[in-house]
Amino acid sequence: MDTQHRLQQLRLGSGLVLFGFLVTHFLNHALGLAGLEAMEWGRTLFVRVWRHPLGTLVLYAAFALHATLVLHALYRRRALRMPGIEALQVALGFLVPMAIATHVIGTRGAHEMHGVADRYAYVVLSTFVFDWREGLVQAAAVLIAWTHAVLGLYFWLRLKPWFPRFERYLFAVALLLPAAALAGYAGAGREAALLAQDPRWLAQQTALMRVTPEAIEWVYAMANRMRALTFVAVAVVLLARLVRLSWQRRHGIVRIRYPNGREVRVARGSTVLAASRLHGIPHASVCGGRGRCSTCRIRIAGAAAELPPPSTSEQHVLNRLRAPAGVRLACQLRPTGDLAVVPMLPAAAQAREAYRSAAHLAGTERNIAILFADLRAFTRFSEGRLPYDVVFVINQYFRAMGQAIEGAGGRLDKFIGDGVMALFAVEAPIEQGCRSALEAARGMSLALDDLNRLLSPDLREPLRMGIGIHAGPAIVGEMGYRSAISVTAMGDAVNAASRLEGVSKELGCQLVLSARVAELAGVDLAAFPRHMVQVRGRAGELAVFAIADARDLPALPPAPVRRRGIRVSAPPA
Repeated sequence: MDTQHRLQQLRLGSGLVLFGFLVTHFLNHALGLAGLEAMEWGRTLFVRVWRHPLGTLVLYAAFALHATLVLHALYRRRALRMPGIEALQVALGFLVPMAIATHVIGTRGAHEMHGVADRYAYVVLSTFVFDWREGLVQAAAVLIAWTHAVLGLYFWLRLKPWFPRFERYLFAVALLLPAAALAGYAGAGREAALLAQDPRWLAQQTALMRVTPEAIEWVYAMANRMRALTFVAVAVVLLARLVRLSWQRRHGIVRIRYPNGREVRVARGSTVLAASRLHGIPHASVCGGRGRCSTCRIRIAGAAAELPPPSTSEQHVLNRLRAPAGVRLACQLRPTGDLAVVPMLPAAAQAREAYRSAAHLAGTERNIAILFADLRAFTRFSEGRLPYDVVFVINQYFRAMGQAIEGAGGRLDKFIGDGVMALFAVEAPIEQGCRSALEAARGMSLALDDLNRLLSPDLREPLRMGIGIHAGPAIVGEMGYRSAISVTAMGDAVNAASRLEGVSKELGCQLVLSARVAELAGVDLAAFPRHMVQVRGRAGELAVFAIADARDLPALPPAPVRRRGIRVSAPPA
């Protein structure tokens, strides 16, 4: 594990400790909905944890470590340009110590240094009854600290594959907890205001607080120092960052070229992502440049051997992606010389792009099986029908075909008009893919029969279709633009499969498959007519089998299994 990854883990861990403190503190506030007495009972448990010597050590160490690492991250930044939501989280993080200064010094600090009894009656009387403006500041502090923490948690969790399923519930909790805390604080404040009208109760509470003018003066003086220290620390880091960047610019410039022909100049040591942001070039980075999501990945155009090798954390992500040579993470790559890069994902890429780890998504050549299917005479079927009826029938057909394809282990590529394209063996051996394609064809034929029976009252004649299947090398990868991006394939084998679907119409049969598919699937089709056909756009003839009804396909042989590295056939049932 490299140093930068360790620092990120420490920053995350310290942030989680502070988040745990916030959650328990807000739950304690929420007890104010049941009254001051309930809040004080909850405070007893809260103090038992966080004012225990071990709890205090963990909390203070987490705060100091988190603040230091945040300043270190700010210093390391080559560019301050970032997405708005990230800028909001950073800005709120620097506002937190300024917003909570009076509250922290006035409670724990005053208790330790001046013996003030910082019970909840003291807090609500001080900030809700005696000085309502300070109460508004504390309410703002709740929102500032919580928003900063929740955004940090969101940036971390949104990269988890399970997050989209639970996002709405977590969002509800993120809204309800601070709302309950503020409502509890307001409820306790109203109760204290009513009780304070009794001079005896007020005198009793004042005596219990043990607040002196010296303590009050000390609280405000220390709070101001805490704010000033925060301001000075940020200013010093920003100044040091400017000095470092100036020095780097004088000692080396790197040129980075982008696909649109634009070339930028940055100081040596800057990451490619920082260069993009500095010059306003849109570049995906869901995790904010922390090397977690892989959405900033780029392909290097030219000699990648001259680049610095990936760090341990970057190599881990590249291994997870099974990325081919020449692919790097823009947020981690710090080029030492001129280079040309091609961002691999659109700038608007979402967190879901980070879940995809298959190598074929980046573009690779694979031996796959391709199936094309098309409804016969559907244009004639559509004539004279209401649009609603046409859409209803075609959607029923697409659903039935899609279920048959996916049930056989295929990948539904796309619907083209009233046609279907499916891929097999994208992530499996080609032999298994060919067997799956034939199973899909049989399932599609059976599904079409069921559909014809279901829709018989609405059909003048049964729906008919033609299917073409071929296997061979094809380029597989994510292709498209923006929301139209999908995993698809292109190449001679794809074109041939599409032509075979048309040949099925010429031969008057439901299925035409190449002899190559039958050979790879290990199925004997000698009982079916064999033809040599000329496929448009392809040199030479192609041997094919014509199957009048895909339901007549013979039983497929069992899939081969592997035992101790030796490939054998599974025994018969």
